Amino acid sequence: MLLPTEPLITNPTWIVLVVLGLILFTPMVLERLKIPSIVGLIVAGMLVGPHGVYLLSRDASFEIFGKVGLYYIMFLASLGMNLTDVQRYRWGALAFGSISFALPMALGFLANRWGLGLSLPAAVLVAAMYSGHTLLTYPLVMRWGLARHRSVGMAVGGTILTNVLTLVVLAVVGGMYKPDGGDFNVWHLLGRVALVTAGLFLLMPSLARWFFRRFDEGVVQYVFVLVLVFLGAGLMEWAGMEGLLGAFLVGIVLNREIPAVGPLMQRIEFVGNALFIPYFLIGVGMIINLHTILSGWHIAAMALAMIVVGTAGKLLAAQLVGRALQFSATERNMVGGLSTARAASALAIAMVGYEIILPDGKHLLNEDVVGAAMMLILGSCIIASALTERAARQLMLSGATLATSAENEEKDSLVVALANPRMVIPMTNMALMLRSASATSQLTAVSVVLSDDAEERAVAQQGLDYAAKMAATVGVRMQTHCRRSVNAVTGIVHTAGEHEASDILIGLHQKKSISATFFGKFATDLFEAASQQIMVYRPLVPIHSLRRMHIVVPRRGEYDPGFRHWVMRFATLSVQLSCRISVYGAPETMEELRKIWEASKQKPEVEYHDFTSWDDLLPLASRLRSDHLAVFISARRGMPSHQRYLDQLPMQIERYFSMRSWMIVLPKMDARQ
Repeated sequence: MLLPTEPLITNPTWIVLVVLGLILFTPMVLERLKIPSIVGLIVAGMLVGPHGVYLLSRDASFEIFGKVGLYYIMFLASLGMNLTDVQRYRWGALAFGSISFALPMALGFLANRWGLGLSLPAAVLVAAMYSGHTLLTYPLVMRWGLARHRSVGMAVGGTILTNVLTLVVLAVVGGMYKPDGGDFNVWHLLGRVALVTAGLFLLMPSLARWFFRRFDEGVVQYVFVLVLVFLGAGLMEWAGMEGLLGAFLVGIVLNREIPAVGPLMQRIEFVGNALFIPYFLIGVGMIINLHTILSGWHIAAMALAMIVVGTAGKLLAAQLVGRALQFSATERNMVGGLSTARAASALAIAMVGYEIILPDGKHLLNEDVVGAAMMLILGSCIIASALTERAARQLMLSGATLATSAENEEKDSLVVALANPRMVIPMTNMALMLRSASATSQLTAVSVVLSDDAEERAVAQQGLDYAAKMAATVGVRMQTHCRRSVNAVTGIVHTAGEHEASDILIGLHQKKSISATFFGKFATDLFEAASQQIMVYRPLVPIHSLRRMHIVVPRRGEYDPGFRHWVMRFATLSVQLSCRISVYGAPETMEELRKIWEASKQKPEVEYHDFTSWDDLLPLASRLRSDHLAVFISARRGMPSHQRYLDQLPMQIERYFSMRSWMIVLPKMDARQ
């Protein structure tokens, strides 16, 4: 059958319509056939591309959007990983990265050199295809909610080393055999890469924090992030490496600056998964020429050998390291599934190798090798998608990601009081970060109106609506109540009772006179009227800028009824923000804290400090920076931990912490042990 020599559709409107139709309907159809959507989009690209029915041409739009999608995959992979877990399993990630590079490289070189008969440089380049991998199945992991699982953290952490080494091989071989390769110096390459990497890690975090503090509009923040991604990619290309390494490093740099459950993260994931990444996958499918591959058995045999050797090397590395770390079989399969797919680095190697012309006029990687490499991409994506999908389903069904410990037995219902319109955004953000990921957790916003003034009620309702909109952007349903009450305390207490609230989050009042007390009448009366845990929050910087929490616990605090509740609440906050915790208290109190956090599914990174000088908090204040949060655990009168020095806490906070963000926690009285 004769195939068209020109694309059937050239009108830009219809091109976009066809692509969007593929993105929309391909996953819907293949879901019924139990075929991963990633593979489906690649196959769809094969069918509609130049080597299929030639419905569409792989024009500049696929080049541009494909490049963005490629960077997006690498950026999302590093942005979504839990750096705390990566650091906790850093030796495992280092071991996996080293073995998953060296083992496929060695096996591949032997197979390429003596099995496929490739030249020495070609054998090294193709072996680098086996060693490198693209986290193409990472969107599947995110969809299953497993992005912070330890097996995923180790696989993503190992990807850092694996991809860096793979791209170094590509840069070295490519630099040596390019026309101007006589001036190539590997030390110059490594020096430029080190310079760019140091610049990204030293300058970009400060720039991001400065920008996020001054501009809180969602679209502006999203465009700023894209600018940083392409800046990192461009600088890495200037250094002589592939831009995808720069995008990956930018994700690591911004990991602690962008909360995993914040609105900005939701925008980044939504746009990437809905448009750019599918565009890239369809573009990859358009490159694959099945007619050429099937026209001769030697190309198919070469592709089969590449798939077998590449897959075996990665799976063997996952099994070796996984067994050493006592991972379950499902976790080892997850690591293998994430590290088996080839797309970004393999495609870059194939294209660079094909573009290099040797002195005899031949391509370093000829068309047969490039065709087999395309089959390697397709085959590895099919295998990786199947392994990852199956492992993710098994992990979810086994309950590996569900916390069955005692902290999830308590009802999690948080009420946030919104009174000041200027505090709606920081209070809502804090409430979202404090909220647990449990399916039964509830979040309620309340604004109490003390009069029948229609304008006052409209302003209050506007703030509540905006808070609900913020919650909706991260997939959280927030209930809102605009109450008419004789006083604010009564309205909040009634709302908390109606929703069986476990926590009440309020802001600090603004003093209107010198004689006004630190807490004000509202907070003081609320302390007496409500039995729930009450948190008084005073923010000075955006919550996603916080890098460390300093939690000060009174002596005998472990005997308070609400001890376990606030401990787990701040573990959630620490994990959500990927920030460290420094705890100050008596040794016996910190030992109880350590036991709870070590037994919990949420394992924050904690430092413990003996602390007894509650009479003078100046030494503690000197440790705080602008991106730190001070948390003071107080106590109600009659509680085991209540001491006279707690009565002086407001005065010390006002004296030493006026230029820092802080929170005072009054543990609840009716918590279950």
